[in-house]
Amino acid sequence: MAKKYIVTLSVEERKKLSTLIGSGTEKARKLTHARILLKADEGWQDREICKALDVSIPTVERVRKRYVYEGIEAVLKPRHPNRIYSRKLDGEQEARVIALVCSSPPEGYARWSLRLLADRVVQLNIIDEISHETIRQVLDDNELKPWRKQEWCIPPQANAEFVYYMEDILDVYKRPADPKRPLVCFDESPEQLVRETRQALPLQAGQPERYDYEYHREGVANMFMFFAPLQNWRSVKVTERRTKIDWAYCMRDLVDVHFPQAEKIVMVQDQLNTHSPACLYEVFTPTEARRILERLEFHSTPKHGSWLNMAEIELSVLNRQCLDRCIPSQAILIRETDVWASKRNDKHATVNWQFATSDARIKLKRLYPSIEA
Repeated sequence: MAKKYIVTLSVEERKKLSTLIGSGTEKARKLTHARILLKADEGWQDREICKALDVSIPTVERVRKRYVYEGIEAVLKPRHPNRIYSRKLDGEQEARVIALVCSSPPEGYARWSLRLLADRVVQLNIIDEISHETIRQVLDDNELKPWRKQEWCIPPQANAEFVYYMEDILDVYKRPADPKRPLVCFDESPEQLVRETRQALPLQAGQPERYDYEYHREGVANMFMFFAPLQNWRSVKVTERRTKIDWAYCMRDLVDVHFPQAEKIVMVQDQLNTHSPACLYEVFTPTEARRILERLEFHSTPKHGSWLNMAEIELSVLNRQCLDRCIPSQAILIRETDVWASKRNDKHATVNWQFATSDARIKLKRLYPSIEA
């Protein structure tokens, strides 16, 4: 039976379709229609085209028909549906739904779900009936995702103390590199020691690595991170605890072991109570404490401003690259963190810090107290 809709492409049309397919940047539907037209023009039967392109016969027939009646552009452009859908919610109703989404979920629920929202909208008489898919469309249109949460350090509004400490840290980060006055960021993090009770099954083709849900806790260790961003250097010290004694010995190591030639070490750290310079007098003799302190210049990040400490970024990298697994003992933790730090130092990896005081005064303007003229 002869085909009713015959595809006969011009030289220009074939060239256009070949260029479109070769670009590799168009949508799959458009590329498929272009290939159907080329093969139909070459005399392929519909069943042969279906088998080669993995499409249905009705699809091939529709492409042929649209080309004959509407031309090549109509085949390549998506057809807009003739049916016009009426809006389920008017502006006021949609605003009330958005306000509901941004409110706290009812008792017994940790967060809003689509079906929970749909039920609640009806209960509040916002509308007589509504599907969860309509709720989904409202959320998509307004870029709302109530099932997602993100941890963030949120400082109080208009806080002069936060601004003072923040700008002090940002000014320190602007200083040029000086071997005699190295910048060192310091932070700490606990690490849960965990031992597998059964050996994991290794990775195979088509099968991810599998490990048992059961594990045995072996205690908690503490990691102190030293990070000198301008020297592309970091070191991790693992201890059993994180007391003022441990911090004091870290400061002595920094002065005598890591930077013995430095005249003054510029220290960035948080305001934890065990990080006070006075702690040195509780651990060492007054003479020794004074000797260590004369080599250190302290700068503190503000409360709720731990993100200003570049050592925290390095701890995040350490956790992703090295510690995202079970570490059964402190000895293994020491060995693994030493290897990680050594290899990262060999690569001269650092943090590309871009945030400056000028940025803070624009993006964090709400934190600056307003001064009336």
